[in-house]
Amino acid sequence: MLAIVAPGQGAQTPGFLSPWLTESSFSRRLNWLSAAAGMDLVHYGTEADAETIRDTAVAQPLLVVSGLLAAVELFPSPADAYPLIGVGAGHSVGEITAAAATGVLTAEQAMVLVRERGKAMAEASAATPTSMTAMVGGNPEEVLAAIERHGLTAANNNGTGQIVAAGTVEQLAALAEDAPRRCRMVPLSVAGAFHTHHMAPAVNHLAALAASVPTRDPRVRLLSNADGQVVQTGEEVLRRIVNQVANPVRWDLCMETMADLGVTGLLELPPAGTLTGIAKRNLKGVELFNLNTPDDLPAAVEFVHKHGEQSTPAELTATPSFLLVVSPGKGTFNRTEGVDVETILPPLSTIGTVATLRDETPVSAPHGGVVTEWLVEDGDPVSPGQPLLRLHPTIENNSATEVTR
Repeated sequence: MLAIVAPGQGAQTPGFLSPWLTESSFSRRLNWLSAAAGMDLVHYGTEADAETIRDTAVAQPLLVVSGLLAAVELFPSPADAYPLIGVGAGHSVGEITAAAATGVLTAEQAMVLVRERGKAMAEASAATPTSMTAMVGGNPEEVLAAIERHGLTAANNNGTGQIVAAGTVEQLAALAEDAPRRCRMVPLSVAGAFHTHHMAPAVNHLAALAASVPTRDPRVRLLSNADGQVVQTGEEVLRRIVNQVANPVRWDLCMETMADLGVTGLLELPPAGTLTGIAKRNLKGVELFNLNTPDDLPAAVEFVHKHGEQSTPAELTATPSFLLVVSPGKGTFNRTEGVDVETILPPLSTIGTVATLRDETPVSAPHGGVVTEWLVEDGDPVSPGQPLLRLHPTIENNSATEVTR
């Protein structure tokens, strides 16, 4: 099974887009999306120095455009790509890249959204001097205790060996003086305490804009940074992208879901290397690929076909005449009593729960409809993104029994 992932802020380096401009199609599209973003992304991706592209308002559009355009070079026909991709995910701002790559947003919508996200987060960062520090190694419990002791937030949990602390510059300095045993402190190239309460003003701004953004449902399994769950609707994907700005990134849970799905190959879009480095420590036995330049494309195509054959159910990649409700994660499915074939489900009706030893997650039918077929039985084990229930999108059977939410 193939996973495609998109990196977050801090992965950018000066001139990393230069090799791609030798591809005329990439160059043309970059000019167009620069116009959508309202900034010269050609300059920022080829000539600007490290300090310039560290600016949140610059870095975020630059990262999203690089991932999107490299994905188009890898998959010239997105419709052909969807059946090959078992799961997609992005780290932090990479969630916007992943959303556009899986059909939730258009490329132009993604660039406007990330432009506003970057500007709003930069403004929130300017209110108080804040930053982030990666804590590499150490005992996880001791690392989390030290973060809490200094009033910081564990803004990124990247699995074994890396937790990112975020907060004020003074708090981070105090943490550096009180580093846990065997823990290496690595300041990140970011300009604020992202994914913490410091970003609340940015959430408010984005939420107001997102209310008018039309979306489509993902064409492949798409994971959320909030909890590693498969998100079924475009509306929910966008809501989570907005809220994630001020909430921790649980990349550890995204990788846990990839392991549950049986991912065998993980390809990182440019600028690649950060997420494959994390996966090397956490997804043992998974083959990794960094797509960084056009010279990597032939080998990347081979990698995709090696791991991507039949990795996504056809129902998730097509635009069917019926609707599916899928499992958000791995666990045991417990069906809601009274939801039978020919039952009319209003939008957001709960059809059951997915239970694990850790928690229990409700499963709802986002669009509602008439139940035409159960695809699992009560008490069955289910995997992330597995279809549970088939619905007819229009209510035509007047004799059906209505279930209230």
